Amino acid sequence: MRVLVTGALGMLGSVLLPCLRPEHQVYGVDQKDFDIGEESAVQASFRDLRPEFVFHLAAYTDVDGCEANPAKAEQVNSLGTLNVARACAEIGAGLLYVSTDYVFDGRGNRAYREDDAPNPLSVYGITKLRGERYVQALVARHMIVRSSWLYGPRGKNFVSTILKAARGRGELRVVSDQRGSPTYTRHLALKLRELLAARVYGVFHVTGSGDCSWFEFARAIVQSGGYPRVRVHPISTQEAGRLAPRPAFSVLENHRLTECKLEALPHWTEGLAQYLEEGWPGGEFGPLEPAPSKEALEREVTKS
Repeated sequence: MRVLVTGALGMLGSVLLPCLRPEHQVYGVDQKDFDIGEESAVQASFRDLRPEFVFHLAAYTDVDGCEANPAKAEQVNSLGTLNVARACAEIGAGLLYVSTDYVFDGRGNRAYREDDAPNPLSVYGITKLRGERYVQALVARHMIVRSSWLYGPRGKNFVSTILKAARGRGELRVVSDQRGSPTYTRHLALKLRELLAARVYGVFHVTGSGDCSWFEFARAIVQSGGYPRVRVHPISTQEAGRLAPRPAFSVLENHRLTECKLEALPHWTEGLAQYLEEGWPGGEFGPLEPAPSKEALEREVTKS
């Protein structure tokens, strides 16, 4: 099948492309190829490549950045997705759109199912939800995959930030009152490939099994990453002082995977173990990399 992946150089796209290539003719596009906010550029690329199926991963995922620059968030996450959906509809391509747990407000105390009503708190969540609506309205063969707390071998993420901080400091302060499911991009990429093969459509929640707080996740990272003496202290979301509001409880129940007789992703601790095995030492956290400044680490660790 001719498959197109947007956001091909990103954290998820960079592992999805090699995952798809053994079975499909895969094309990857990113910012260098066209501005996703330009409808004519998107349509021209789609007409040229003529994909049968599109994985739309391109997004502005900096949650606080979206809050500070809502016009950019709207241009990329909402209008960019509208342009991709229109282009898919024009050529009759199927579409898988990766969305987020941040479409929910996190005010409940049970895992969200796919049919629970979204109520995003942040600009990021609002613009990603608008993207979902465009996909549902315009593309008959669509999959919307909501995932959460992604980390992987390419790009900045919470795990690499904690490991860098642990190497440079003896104590860390991490938010303890937000709960979700860490998801390893390699595990997610395999499941996206499986969804394409299964030809099942609609909304899916796909996350690492189990759940934890950012604080619990950070403790597991320093223990498993070889820094057992680093002390991790819990702080509140208010103390972290982030610009954008976050859902306190954004655990997603992977209900539709079960309905479609598809297995859940491995437990988040298995994903963490695999990530550390592949990336440490000598990978992006290699011993020759200088430790960041205390101020930079403080910003990143409390960012979550």
